[in-house]
Amino acid sequence: MAKTYIGTSGFSYEDWRGVFYPEDISKSDMLSFYAKFFPAVEINSSFYAIPSPLTFEKMCKKTHDDFQFAVKVNKDLTHSEQVEPVLFEKFSRAIEPIASADKLGCLLAQYPWSFRRSQTNVDRLRQLREELDRFPLVVEFRNASWAVPETFDFLKQIGVGYCCVDEPRMRGLMPKISVATSAIGYVRFHGRNAETWWHHQEAWQRYDYLYTADELKEWIPRVQVLLSSTAKTFIFFNNHYLGKAAKNALLFGNMLGCIPIEGGLQDKEKSA
Repeated sequence: MAKTYIGTSGFSYEDWRGVFYPEDISKSDMLSFYAKFFPAVEINSSFYAIPSPLTFEKMCKKTHDDFQFAVKVNKDLTHSEQVEPVLFEKFSRAIEPIASADKLGCLLAQYPWSFRRSQTNVDRLRQLREELDRFPLVVEFRNASWAVPETFDFLKQIGVGYCCVDEPRMRGLMPKISVATSAIGYVRFHGRNAETWWHHQEAWQRYDYLYTADELKEWIPRVQVLLSSTAKTFIFFNNHYLGKAAKNALLFGNMLGCIPIEGGLQDKEKSA
C-alpha cells in the first residue's frame, strides 16, 4: 500500500489569512505553519520562474524530515518547442537542495491545452525525461487527446507518472480517470467551474470552487486504485481561492483516514 501525501498547490497566499493562517502571520512563517497540518506541498512558483537553490534550501529547513515537495517544472521547459540545454541544467541545480535533503517527492510537468497528442510532442516528452532523468517525474496533460491507452503505455515505458485530474466536464478536457504509470501516483483537484474555465477576468476565478463531501467521495475508490499499485501517492488541491484548497485537503485527508483534523483547525474553519 502506497504512502499518501495530501496537500495544496502552493501555500503562500495572502487570502488564506484568517481562513487557514492566523491573520498576523508573516510570509516567512507560512510554510512552517502549513507543515504542521500537511505532509507535502506542491510548489507552483517554479513554473513561472526558476528559483535560486537558496530558495529551496530555506524551504527545506522550514519543514520536518518526512515532508515532501512536488515541484512544478518551469514553463520554459514544457511550453517551448525548442529548449536550450542550459535551462535544463539551471532548473536541475535549483532543485538540488530538495533532492539532496531527500524531500523531493517528484517533479510535475504541466503541459498546456494546446499540447495535443502527436509524434512531435511524444518526442518532446521523451526529451524532458532524458534531460531530467535524475529526478522522479510526473506529467499532467490538459488536452483530452492524451487520454488513450497508448499514452499510458508510453509513460510506463519511459518511467513517467501520470497526473489524474478533477476538473470541469467539458469537451476537450481530461476525463476523470485513475491510472498509475510509475511508482508514483498523483491527483490534482482543480475545481469544477465550467463557466469560468475558459472565460474569466482573473486567474483565481477558474479555481474559486469548494468541493462537497459527496464530490470528494467519488474519488475514494479511484485513489484506492492508485494506492494499491504505487509506492507513494500525492493528492493536491489547486482550488486555492480563499483557502478552499486547504479546507478540502483536510476534509479529504480525514475521509481517507490519513490526516486527522485537529481541534484548533476545526475551530478555525468553523469561524471562517
